[in-house]
Parts: sequence; C-alpha cells; structure tokens
Amino acid sequence: MPSSVPPSTPQQPQRPAQPEKKRAGRDLRAAIGVGVGLGAVILASLFVVKAVFVGVIAVAVVVGLWELASRLDERKDIKVPLVPLAVGGAAMVVAGYARGAEGAWVAMALTSLAVLVWRMTEKPEGYLKDVTAGVFAAFYVPFLATFVAMMLTADDGPWRVFVFLLLTVVSDTGAYAIGWRFGKHKLAPRISPGKTREGLLGAVTFAMVAGALCMQLLIDDGQWWQGLLLGLAVAASATLGDLGESMIKRDLGIKDMGTLLPGHGGIMDRLDSLLPTAPVVWLLMVAFVGS
Repeated sequence: MPSSVPPSTPQQPQRPAQPEKKRAGRDLRAAIGVGVGLGAVILASLFVVKAVFVGVIAVAVVVGLWELASRLDERKDIKVPLVPLAVGGAAMVVAGYARGAEGAWVAMALTSLAVLVWRMTEKPEGYLKDVTAGVFAAFYVPFLATFVAMMLTADDGPWRVFVFLLLTVVSDTGAYAIGWRFGKHKLAPRISPGKTREGLLGAVTFAMVAGALCMQLLIDDGQWWQGLLLGLAVAASATLGDLGESMIKRDLGIKDMGTLLPGHGGIMDRLDSLLPTAPVVWLLMVAFVGS
C-alpha cells in the first residue's frame, strides 16, 4: 500500500545575510535642495550689495537666538530674555560692520547689560541662570557672527566671506564623505558618536587643498601656503564648533535645535561650524593680507 505521506520538499539553502548599507540619517534630497537655495540667497546678497548681506547675517542671528532660547526654555526651564538679545544681536552685527571690533565689543557689553536689566522685571527666582544663559547666547551667536560682517568691510570683503563659507562647507563635506566611507575610530564618542578620526583627517585634507587654491586665486595678495594654514585652522575650528553644539544638544537631550530647514534641522544646526570659524578666518586674513 503506497504511503500517504507526501514527499518532503527539499529545503532551499539560506542565503547569507547581506550587510546593511550605511545610511546618512537625513533626507538628502531635502538637504541638498535647501542647501542650494540658501547658497543662492547668500551669494546673491554677498556680491550685489554688502548691506543686504549684513541684513542676512542679522536675520540668521535673530532666528538662531530664538531657536536657542526656545530649546533652553523647553528642556531646562531657562528663560533667556529674548527681546534684548534679538535687538542687541542685530545691532551687534551692524556695529561690527560699521565700527569694526570696537563697535562689536561695545554692542556686546550693552546687550549683556540690557539682558541683566530686562530680567529684573520678573521674579528673582532663577535670575542668575537666566542672565548667565543670556550673556552666553549673546556671545555665542551674534558676537561671533560679527566677525563675518567685519570680514566684509575689506576691499575684497565679499571674496573673503566666500572663502570663509566655502572652506567651512568643504571641511564639513570632507569629514562626512571620508568618515562615512572609511571611518572606524571614534573621535569623541561621548559627545558625537558619528564623528571619526578618519573624518577629521578628511576635513583637514579637503580644507587645506581648497584653502591653498582660494588664497592663491581669490584673495588679493594671498599665497598658497597661507591657504594651507587657513584650511588647517578652519578644519580644527569647524570640528570644535560642531562638537561644542553637539555637547549643548546632548545636555538638552535633543537631536536638532529646530526644524526650520528640512534635511538640516534648524538655523543653529547650520551655524554650529560657522560661528567659531568666523573669528579664526578674520584674524588669519588680517594677519596674512591686512584688513
């Protein structure tokens, strides 16, 4: 009598699991589109009318201050006096453009004083932490941004600002590209787990090459070797600036400072590398080719 048990189906050999591809973690299409749009606005204002670009800096400063103040209030219950910060921050940028470093320092002092006085109109509890955070915000965002406005005052000011922006972007791009492809050794895992030593090497290499080309071709009386030093300094300051904001965001328990720029986060998430790099580039430009 034939067996009623059906013949067993031969098992197919299992395929080895494919390694998961690395992902960037953000919407690259949105990030590229927003980046191109911002770049067009910045370049158009930079090379057409200097005063318009100063206005762009002031707007970015005010929005950045609003983002920082909002996150401090939400996550730490720190109520930064935003009105004197916004008014003083915009005035700081204009003063830096019109009066140089002296004007920027005076505006910084007056803004800090305004923060202290404005906060006096509310209850005394939390006064010290609120005004401390306010003075920190005044230095971190508008004061550092004034160095971009001060760069602009030179005869070749637009090109100096262009080189500053380009080298910072090139440094970030080099760090991302090399770190994404070859990164194995963490740079600062407790602060920013995604950053690697290989990425830092990529940032330095990319920025130094771009710096040599830019100083030789775009800056009056610039030399290629000056560009190498400038690129090295930009890579270092941009990396430290990125790590600094990562430290702030880790303390606040957030991923991004805002959601204003799709694929990028907030304005402050784009200014993190630029703000500490601005005084470095301004100082080296003055040292190399004068003011």
